[in-house]
Amino acid sequence: MRREIIADVTPHEARVALLEDGELAEVQVELRGNERLVGNIYKGRVANVLPGMQAAFVDIGLDRNAFLYVGDILADKSDFDFPDAEGVVERELRDVNIRDVVKKGQEIMVQVLKQPGGTKGARITTHITLPGRTIVLMPTVDHIGVSRKIEDEKERERLKDILMEYKPKGMGIIVRTAAAGCTKEEMIRDIHFLERLWERIQKKSALVSAPRLIHAEETLMFRTVRDMFTADIDSFVINDREYYEKVLTIAEITQPEIADRIKLYTEPENVFDVYNVENKIDKIFSRKVWLDNGAYLIIDEAEALTAIDVNTGKYIGEDDLQETILNANLEAAKKIAKQLRLRDIGGIIIIDFIDMIDKKNEDLVVATLKEALKNDRTKTNVIGFTGLGLVEMTRKKVRRRVSALLQLPCGDCAASGRVMAPSAIAIKIRREVNRLVLGVEADKYLIETSPETVHYIEECNDKGIAMLPSFPGKTFYISANRKLDRQAYRVSVYTEAMRKEDGIRDARLFF
Repeated sequence: MRREIIADVTPHEARVALLEDGELAEVQVELRGNERLVGNIYKGRVANVLPGMQAAFVDIGLDRNAFLYVGDILADKSDFDFPDAEGVVERELRDVNIRDVVKKGQEIMVQVLKQPGGTKGARITTHITLPGRTIVLMPTVDHIGVSRKIEDEKERERLKDILMEYKPKGMGIIVRTAAAGCTKEEMIRDIHFLERLWERIQKKSALVSAPRLIHAEETLMFRTVRDMFTADIDSFVINDREYYEKVLTIAEITQPEIADRIKLYTEPENVFDVYNVENKIDKIFSRKVWLDNGAYLIIDEAEALTAIDVNTGKYIGEDDLQETILNANLEAAKKIAKQLRLRDIGGIIIIDFIDMIDKKNEDLVVATLKEALKNDRTKTNVIGFTGLGLVEMTRKKVRRRVSALLQLPCGDCAASGRVMAPSAIAIKIRREVNRLVLGVEADKYLIETSPETVHYIEECNDKGIAMLPSFPGKTFYISANRKLDRQAYRVSVYTEAMRKEDGIRDARLFF
């Protein structure tokens, strides 16, 4: 399988796509000024302690107070193998009361576990983790763990032996999946780097008062180098020279053997267009997903739960009804695993497969789903069929879904659906302007879009943030066309005849 990372960096956003044999497998988006908070370390002040909920609210300087559950004051051992891990957690949860751990007004160091969203603030923990490329340092917990995804027992023992020798006293280390096959020197280098980072964090925390950000997690581009750029990646293409040079410098230090796979893209066309990624991203938001055999999925996302319905659609099979149903469900299981990863859906997931009579067929569908999920870097847990004949599973929430970043609740439909945010539409317009100017020779161009998007573009320009690319010798007009849908836009060559057309008479000079 050929695996490629494609990075599209602009002044307004950074996007990273993972392609597997040309197909879009993962996509991550980070908007400037709206970077993710997960992994950030804060010095916070306890605002309220709620013994009845075994939780506390902590002011970390955000719009809403963060939520600290007593269980998040303990180490999360669910992703790794620790000796007597379940017994340790059960004993700690039974013996600890939130009032014995934190007091109102107390200043504590915390780390964001889950992004704030909707009406909820961030979820935080006092158990700090500092991720490196091969290991994660746990300064506050004395444990050694190994990723469950490293299945080779000899390799697991080799890694444990290294950690037992070089683990900092009183601290814990967990081995990441990427450590499989790494040399002792690589792991020691990671350990020393993270030790120094923890020392800097502690020193800064001692000097500032709460609430204050102590340490920010790396940006999307550098997380990509750390977490995704591994030996099985064939190429890493970046369209921005500044980031290319930074990423290359890091890779030459941490992964010199594959640093030459990082390439700078310099062509004028959008890099996502060239690699056929752009149109595939648009399909992420589709509620209906067709399968190759003619069956289809319906995916409905709620805040904490996602429901997926499998339908036979156009698939009629051969002679045996149960065989037809089984084949449709097997194909759906593989597609669902890909869609969860692509859309970055987390939380509880309920799947309504087509009803099967034979228990063996149900077991085969569950086994197929589990096998397909092995490619997912995010932790998943498939419970299996419930008494109602539904498959229940969970997928860990790590980031905000792509839909949550690029879409807003629709006011026109009482929040029953979602529309593209003006910021996302403006970025799409920027790309469309770039395509048209490069493809059509003209002096004047017209941009038509909704009043909300026009207002957003003009606000950005007033702040000195150019939402549209600059082309010397070209003139651009912009029109708030109320006849267009809220998400629609048009970019065209502007002619004098257009001045008389209803809807664009108010087109004004933009630049």
